[in-house]
Amino acid sequence: YERKCRYLARKTDSVVVSVGYRLAPEHPYPTQFEDCLTATIHFMRTAENYGVDPSRVIICGDSSGGTLTAAVAQALVNRTDLPKLRAQILIYPFLQVVDFNLPSYQQNEGVPILLKERTLTLGLRYLNKDLSVVEAIFKGCHIPEDLQLKYQKWVSPDYIPHEFKARGYKPFTTHPFSEELYTLVKTVFSPVFAPLLAEDSVIAQLPEAFILTCEFDVLRDDGLLYKKRLEDHGIKVTWCHLQQGFHGTV
Repeated sequence: YERKCRYLARKTDSVVVSVGYRLAPEHPYPTQFEDCLTATIHFMRTAENYGVDPSRVIICGDSSGGTLTAAVAQALVNRTDLPKLRAQILIYPFLQVVDFNLPSYQQNEGVPILLKERTLTLGLRYLNKDLSVVEAIFKGCHIPEDLQLKYQKWVSPDYIPHEFKARGYKPFTTHPFSEELYTLVKTVFSPVFAPLLAEDSVIAQLPEAFILTCEFDVLRDDGLLYKKRLEDHGIKVTWCHLQQGFHGTV
């Protein structure tokens, strides 16, 4: 990432801080989030030492870094001891574990580099969970009915614009709920892991966002759904969609 960071610093005339957060599995979840949050808070408190205006701090990440960026932005909304973040930049972020049958997951399940199965496998490895549950999660057996009702306000193919269903999409019916599976994997519903599932009271206070999505990416619809949630709460979103883009394109 050093070349990308140098490029960003040069092209935007900005100070760029790249957080070398510790990695799983040696350092289990949520160490990664905690490292990013700690680094962000430290920088916000000492920004002037680096010649940075504390009111102009933007956080940014791609893929799982986009997840961490969204989670850090959410964690800071109620902090009165810090300046407000100026903005968040989410580059093809992973944001939810409710529906692995959204149009983008159906259309791009076999598109390298982030295959549908790899997405969930990496997520479960990150949480140190048994990989034998992959198929059951794909079928939606991990979500209790009350959470299903709650989350469908935020995660539903109904909120994906029609043009993104043109490459083929079939409505999917979830399978019966498994209490055992839910007990095993319920960490996946934490907004730290799945920021799209944060409460409205948090979303409403988030800073302005730039969201990048790619057409040939299983995570495309995560970005589209987060864009909608932010806009529904009056948060300004600058959206860039790469028609020929794929996951990892940066």
